[in-house]
Amino acid sequence: MARVALVTGGTRGIGKAISARLKADGFKVAANYAGNTEAADATAKELGVTAYKWDVGNAQACRDGVAKVEADLGPVDVLVNNAGITRDGFFHKMSEEQWDEVIRVDLSSLFYMTRPIYEGMRNRGYGRIINITSINGQKGQPGQVNYSAAKAGMIGFTKALAQEGAMKGVTVNCVAPGYIDTDMVAAVPEEVLKKIIATIPVGRLGKAEEIAHAVAFLASEQSGFVTGATMTVNGAQYIAG
Repeated sequence: MARVALVTGGTRGIGKAISARLKADGFKVAANYAGNTEAADATAKELGVTAYKWDVGNAQACRDGVAKVEADLGPVDVLVNNAGITRDGFFHKMSEEQWDEVIRVDLSSLFYMTRPIYEGMRNRGYGRIINITSINGQKGQPGQVNYSAAKAGMIGFTKALAQEGAMKGVTVNCVAPGYIDTDMVAAVPEEVLKKIIATIPVGRLGKAEEIAHAVAFLASEQSGFVTGATMTVNGAQYIAG
């Protein structure tokens, strides 16, 4: 029987690539999204996955969303916490709203999404939790104090929960993408993009499919001895010790 994978932010960009790869690997895929119903419907039709709309920054919405997914598809075996937002600005000008929104959607969502799924994984003796952090959570980034803090927090969450889940067959890992060729990066002015690429030793942006490959390994049954890890996929732009 096919295992069930739930991917937050799973209908666009990196999330869409992850949904596509997990579907190709034989999972029943639930792709969560927050706002763009047209894009979500197109992705669901294209990939043959099921799209579900809710705000991962809302605890009750997450509980309700997970319950709906499990009622439709069965217990979630793989959770990919991919959804995230940016509200950039230099710290001396950053508002409370910019801080709170990013922390809520990018970090608190890990608790909101994982909590209603984790006990079932423990009880069944199997689970894969994969958190999509960022190169900027590893090294920091000017203008992204809120985002960098949230993404660094994801790594701490991962390390702690990995130790709790290890004896119950539940692995918890991070994937830390560098700069990936998505619509968000493509919107950066060309001269800025050239400067970014100049700092990447492999000389190009990453591909969303390359992040999906890393997620697919961590989602597999063969990855059971890997937990508490952060897999960096950034073309050697930042090498974590």
